[in-house]
Amino acid sequence: MSNWKLSWAIARKILYRNNGRSARPAVFISMAGVALGLIVMLFAIAVTDGYKKSIRDKIVGMGAHIRISKYDQNYSFEQIPFTRNQFFIPDLEANPDIVKLQYFGTKAGIVKTDNQVEGIVLKGIDTSFNWRVFKPALVEGQLFDLSQLEVSDEIIISVRLAKKLQLKMGDNLRAYFVQNPPMQRNFTIAGLYETGMPEYDNQVVLTDLRHVQKLNGWDSSQVGAIELFIRDYETVDRMGTWVDTTVGYKMRAETVKQLFPEIFEWVALFDTNVLVLLIITILVSAVTMLSTFFIIVLEQTRKIGLLKALGMTSSQTVTVFLMVAARILLTGMAIGNSIALVICFLQHNYKIIKLNPEIYYVDYIPVLINGWLFAAVNISVLTACMAMLIFPAFAFTKKMTAVSALRWE
Repeated sequence: MSNWKLSWAIARKILYRNNGRSARPAVFISMAGVALGLIVMLFAIAVTDGYKKSIRDKIVGMGAHIRISKYDQNYSFEQIPFTRNQFFIPDLEANPDIVKLQYFGTKAGIVKTDNQVEGIVLKGIDTSFNWRVFKPALVEGQLFDLSQLEVSDEIIISVRLAKKLQLKMGDNLRAYFVQNPPMQRNFTIAGLYETGMPEYDNQVVLTDLRHVQKLNGWDSSQVGAIELFIRDYETVDRMGTWVDTTVGYKMRAETVKQLFPEIFEWVALFDTNVLVLLIITILVSAVTMLSTFFIIVLEQTRKIGLLKALGMTSSQTVTVFLMVAARILLTGMAIGNSIALVICFLQHNYKIIKLNPEIYYVDYIPVLINGWLFAAVNISVLTACMAMLIFPAFAFTKKMTAVSALRWE
């Protein structure tokens, strides 16, 4: 029998045929500790990734990954118009990392009902608008048709704004625009959306771009900005730099991170919190394994002496007990992974744990399973725990002679 097979056979006997009074409860406690630690770590990672993606998708759904506008120090809703046919458009369309361009313009105004007055921002869109990305936010009604020759009077407003104004689907809405001369427009509510993001829900109203062009005094070729959707969000910083260079000094390109820095900085804090949690949990799991390891070794001291008396070296003895520890650790990890995946599945499909959307922007805890990250956590736990056992195991077995071990009571 090879050394590895012999070590494995002895390890199985120690683990499964142990009659000691202390080791068996310690084994179960160690397995439970490792499993609980992995459940906490994996669920925390899934929630963090899911929450970041949910917030990102909401912001991108109402806008895009990158926005191009005329360079100006004024950050108000009064945009400086420019024509669609810019010299850089062919370069943007030819870039395989850019999947779609859409054009829009904005106009600030006021809506008034019998009991309420609210400020709004009309976001004028045309046939280039990415309805597929926006559609998940639509909770009622339909997307209006912008392909007709006649200007559409239909609008889509947020559920929050509709409640403030005490309006519902199909109601008429009168909007006023402070300019010289003052103007007004009558709209019909065709749909209601909800993102949970106050930056949008409190003011943004989707309408036909031609309304905005007429209110701003633009011609039919002028727009206020261009929004770009890219293939991979992880490249948004690099693509933002490339687009900003491509459009020239008279225009500016801003990524979604630059447009909403406070939100993304807040979300980024989650990574730091999760990293601290991972480190603490891994250390706790490693200490638990170390305690269990010493309990087992002490319970089996006489057996260590017997093995040494039969000619087994210290290295072979250490291998035996490291196999015992690895089996305990892997069993606890398997249990932890299984329970964590079940919890993530239930939360993803049934949204059991709810949140206050007024604070967290979403009404439930979103989860996202990242296979590579889950594997990295498992490898880190296994490596850290086994690494903490190697040195004490060698130090203990080398100092213990066969005679002293056999005399152990």
